[in-house]
Amino acid sequence: MGQEIERKFLVNATQWQQAEKPVGEHYRQGYLLLDPHKTIRVRLTPTKGFLTIKGKTTGATRAEFEYEIPMDEASALLDQFAIAELSKIRYTLTYKDKVWEIDEFLGDNAGLIVAEIELKSEDESFERPVWVSEEVTADARYYNANLTTMPYNKW
Repeated sequence: MGQEIERKFLVNATQWQQAEKPVGEHYRQGYLLLDPHKTIRVRLTPTKGFLTIKGKTTGATRAEFEYEIPMDEASALLDQFAIAELSKIRYTLTYKDKVWEIDEFLGDNAGLIVAEIELKSEDESFERPVWVSEEVTADARYYNANLTTMPYNKW
């Protein structure tokens, strides 16, 4: 079974803007199923499409199955079947041998910047970059699926 162990953190916008970073990529993602116990997501990046099924998060762990799909099919699924959607700019960088994904949200979630790190175990140690601040792994408001129905600008 596929499994994802991921921790989420807020990002200090001022420090992030000053940081050296790669060019970000625009992501469009929508949900075909939004349920507290499972989600089905379609993601469209500049070069690929993905269909992802995720289970309920327990701690920082959840079941995850992800499949690459043709970009035109990802776009059609988003246009025809998504019940909720968001957009963001994603930056992927390595810090101290760990891959960090930083999302700058757009639209109704503008102003929110979240960093994620995937780990091999929930207690795996890692060093935080200076722009990483408060951990929000356990705060469901920051789940992408929840940001589609209760966006950041409505908190």
